[in-house]
Amino acid sequence: MADPGAVASPPIQSDQARALLKALAEPLRLRVIEALGGGERCVCDLTADLGLAQSKLSFHLKVLKEAGLLADRQEGRWIYYRLRPEVIEQLRSWLAELGAQCGKPASPCE
Repeated sequence: MADPGAVASPPIQSDQARALLKALAEPLRLRVIEALGGGERCVCDLTADLGLAQSKLSFHLKVLKEAGLLADRQEGRWIYYRLRPEVIEQLRSWLAELGAQCGKPASPCE
């Protein structure tokens, strides 16, 4: 059930949904998303947990951040990443709307 005090995120457009889905389509990026599903993580932890070189992980984090799925913050020399739940909710809503409309029967041909 939705939080009654939460502010609804604006709906996303199809081009935004495509960009998000494209970012999520890469298996390594999906692993990063899953790793961040438990909360904010430091890059050093992600490299160790995912078994990736920092340069490779940095590339995938950049793609996810540019797509709008991640936020980051720097503390000292470490960068911490977290999911942006409002963007995930926007994508979920877009998919739900698509799913709700896909059951409509076709108009009769003339």
